[in-house]
Amino acid sequence: MPASPADRHSTPVDGVDVLGALSPSRAGDFLTCPLLYRFRTVDRLPEPPSPDAVRGTLVHKVLEDIFELPAPERTPERAQELLEPSWEQICATEPELRALFGAEGPALAPWLASCRSVLERYFTLEDPRRLEPAERELYVETLLDSRLLLRGFIDRVDVAPDGAIRLVDYKTGKAPGPDYEAKALFQMKFYALVVWRARGVMPAMLQLIYLGSGEILRYVPDEQDLRATERKVEAVWRAIREAGETGDWRPNRSRLCAWCAHQAICPAYGGTPPPLPVVAEERVLVEPVQPSSD
Repeated sequence: MPASPADRHSTPVDGVDVLGALSPSRAGDFLTCPLLYRFRTVDRLPEPPSPDAVRGTLVHKVLEDIFELPAPERTPERAQELLEPSWEQICATEPELRALFGAEGPALAPWLASCRSVLERYFTLEDPRRLEPAERELYVETLLDSRLLLRGFIDRVDVAPDGAIRLVDYKTGKAPGPDYEAKALFQMKFYALVVWRARGVMPAMLQLIYLGSGEILRYVPDEQDLRATERKVEAVWRAIREAGETGDWRPNRSRLCAWCAHQAICPAYGGTPPPLPVVAEERVLVEPVQPSSD
């Protein structure tokens, strides 16, 4: 039997003069605000967790774990049963998250209730009893001809009997308006590009599941799309390298600043960024990558 196109794949880069590495999250950071990219990737400044971000982590874990169960058991009730044990597992690894809900945890019950609502909404959009994902939390990477390494984690990969691939990403927020759909799809096109370049298989469908609003955004990519995405990614990388060489990490003020953890040190708000670290150039080249928890 031929290997599934969703089989795990790792690009050997030993001995290759790789220009650098880029994930869709960090590329998105730079497109949103070059200074945000610097704070996260070069300075690696800590960011306090938020209830919304932790909700995403918890819901992602439950949706990953539910597919460990036999298909008939993948019900809303079982998902609810998994919620609190999953929360305890997360806290065992990151005990500081409990502090988000007060010393005695008075805000924990309503927050867990919000997580339950998000999970309930998932079952109105899909029936996991009828799905058998080929992969979950799949790490993918590919080396472009330019020697730029692209990498990231895909929430779910479905493979149809005819070999067609669907890439799926869960979002615990609301679906974007029409003016912001292209930005939302950039991440998925990035993943599709990696899969296409690494395995020579064009994903048949990109699917974003918005659990905050109960909507699904679907997109069918083609070769023209992915070639354009590759050009965009390489242009972003050139801009990142230029910013790294010149030290010119400019802030881009927008409505997203309201959620930024770094306003106090942002020049757009009267702040002063810290001096660049000595290893700034190395950190531009190799940025950390981890699973998404949007």
